[in-house]
Amino acid sequence: MDWGRERWWYKVVKVCRRWRYLILGSASHLGLCLVCSRGTPVAEMLAHSPPFPLIIFHDDKNHDLTPEDGQGIMFALKHHDRVRRVYLNIPVPSLQKPVKAMDDQFSMLEFLCIAPLTVHNAYLVLPATFRAPQLSHLILEHFASPIGFPLLTAAPNIVNLSLRWIHPSTNLNPCHLFQALSLLLQLQNFEISFSSPVPNRETERDMLPMPILTHATLPNLRSFGFGGVSAYLEALLSHLNAPLLEALSVSFFHQLSFSVPHLRQFLTTTENLRPSKVKFLFYRKGVVVFMYLSVSAREHAHHIGVCCGHLDWQVSSMAQIITVLCPLLSAVAVLILDYRSHTLSSEWHNQVEPTQWRELLGSFRNVETLRVHDGLVGELSLSSSGWRTTVRGPTRAQNTHMPNGKP
Repeated sequence: MDWGRERWWYKVVKVCRRWRYLILGSASHLGLCLVCSRGTPVAEMLAHSPPFPLIIFHDDKNHDLTPEDGQGIMFALKHHDRVRRVYLNIPVPSLQKPVKAMDDQFSMLEFLCIAPLTVHNAYLVLPATFRAPQLSHLILEHFASPIGFPLLTAAPNIVNLSLRWIHPSTNLNPCHLFQALSLLLQLQNFEISFSSPVPNRETERDMLPMPILTHATLPNLRSFGFGGVSAYLEALLSHLNAPLLEALSVSFFHQLSFSVPHLRQFLTTTENLRPSKVKFLFYRKGVVVFMYLSVSAREHAHHIGVCCGHLDWQVSSMAQIITVLCPLLSAVAVLILDYRSHTLSSEWHNQVEPTQWRELLGSFRNVETLRVHDGLVGELSLSSSGWRTTVRGPTRAQNTHMPNGKP
């Protein structure tokens, strides 16, 4: 993202008077904006420039926010009826005042991203008086209670919604989230993740007093991303339909057991999510299964990952998930088993029970090509005979070295 390019016209209008009149006279057609970023004298710029829409852009990963830049952000936000885009990737202490200043109607705002540089104990909250009827892109990180009054009433036309690293103390009940999402009928891309796991038992307990909800359909949802515990995801998917979903991204926290019947139902009722190629990637901190819609596809359509530290734990976790998703895997013709060998250690490489491998691989009954990383050949040799009895049709096993996790 480089909104600095929006300054392209700054030098052009200085070429000559004719060019200046031509550019400024076509400002609306050309989408001219004023950019307020690091080092911009905002007050001076606004005093000597036409009343064009404003872009507030601070992606200061390598620089501290100066007092002058902080004042510039606040000055620009006072012109709330002109602010079109806001991108603030700065430390939390520097975000407190700008967030509180968004307590009015931003009638022109289309894009809002507030992403603190580092984790901080103070979690941010959008003012209840915030309004943005034209807002289509909303990205919030480390916010407290990001779903609620502001989102329900202030920005009903959101197309892309990303709520990252929500702290569990916000008590974001799955039913409350579902009720909010059901009102966002234009939503195409949705992502939600938590900063630390909420135990499954707590999520299940919170669901008990909530009323039973009917299914709601998000007719335009194309991609869905989730990071948290399986019980929370199951609570969401039990009430959600997304007939046009094309991409699913799921990351589970450390868990010993998984129950994902609604994930299976959610995927198997969406025909365009059935993969033809599947790749498992085992690495030091977890395991991920990538699903490709065609054998020749270079980019995966969706993936499911589990954060856990030992190979036996990884195989056990994936076996539980894949066994439930078995109906989705009937068309898989190519199966790849890979790992990032440069991250492995003897502690990580705990011996996997052969029954766990057979449980994981037994769901792939129509595989024609099996590609295995050199480092997993020994593991699979202990269980290969048991697995081959479950495979139907010709299977071509390949012992293939795949450096850097690539087949």
